[in-house]
Amino acid sequence: MTTTGMRTEFQAWLEAVGPEVEAALEQALTLPSAAAAPPRLRDGMAHALLGGGKRVRPALCLLAAETCGQDRALALPAAVAVELMHAYSLVHDDLPCMDDDLLRRGRPTVHAAFDEATAVLVGDALQSLAFELLATQRDAALVQRQVLRLAAAAGPQGMVGGQQLDMELEGMGARASLAEVEEVHAGKTGALLAHSFLLGIEAAAGDAAAWEPWALVIGRLFQATDDLLDATRSTEELGKTAGKDDAVEKATLVAVLGLEGAQRYAEALAAQAQSLLAGLPAERHQVELAGLPAYLLERCR
Repeated sequence: MTTTGMRTEFQAWLEAVGPEVEAALEQALTLPSAAAAPPRLRDGMAHALLGGGKRVRPALCLLAAETCGQDRALALPAAVAVELMHAYSLVHDDLPCMDDDLLRRGRPTVHAAFDEATAVLVGDALQSLAFELLATQRDAALVQRQVLRLAAAAGPQGMVGGQQLDMELEGMGARASLAEVEEVHAGKTGALLAHSFLLGIEAAAGDAAAWEPWALVIGRLFQATDDLLDATRSTEELGKTAGKDDAVEKATLVAVLGLEGAQRYAEALAAQAQSLLAGLPAERHQVELAGLPAYLLERCR
């Protein structure tokens, strides 16, 4: 099958599960804790969570469960939890003290639409709701594994730690090392995206350890293409302010390797993912999994 064909297969999966994911996200905001929130906080949570997006993370979680030959419904709580965590991270990432952006997915960011203090609390509320949702599952052992995995992916050794490193390297631009950029990528975006898939594997009682190397490469590839997108796409295309990485001299692949070098780096990660996939026990969706790296690369072409 051609690269375009494989990419279309993965896009078809996103489209197929999209309505299911959106309905589940809306349902999450009816959980007792969210429903009892002050109206302004609840409105901010809905603004952050239901404002569109590709939903790659929850789609990967559901895909993982079916890859193990199980019903994807088993992974739906984890899929929603990881998207809640992702939404919280975007709210905080956009704050004036972080990346200071007024646009997200083509709409005002939460602090622009409401206020900065509300945005902080919205992020906090979405994060706690993610763990509450995981805890509603009946399998206590699964809950423990998934809570630990999500906490590791999102916490000080994962996304939060990566954000700290990202801020510390701001202003370095091309003076940063490739190793420093890779460390940011492995935490800030790579960890949460990779563990989205692994949460789905765990929900289906699959072998998460076997899939972890592949998932981590996919996470790094996603962030690599994000660096390329910021350098090559317009604000209208991105739905957020374009060119900000260069404007503040962020330590990115494009800054360190140049545009062509960053593209080659991303292509090498895609090839590595394909090589790793060949030895993995996928019972279903081999075409979608094989097409995922091409789908990610195509975003920045």
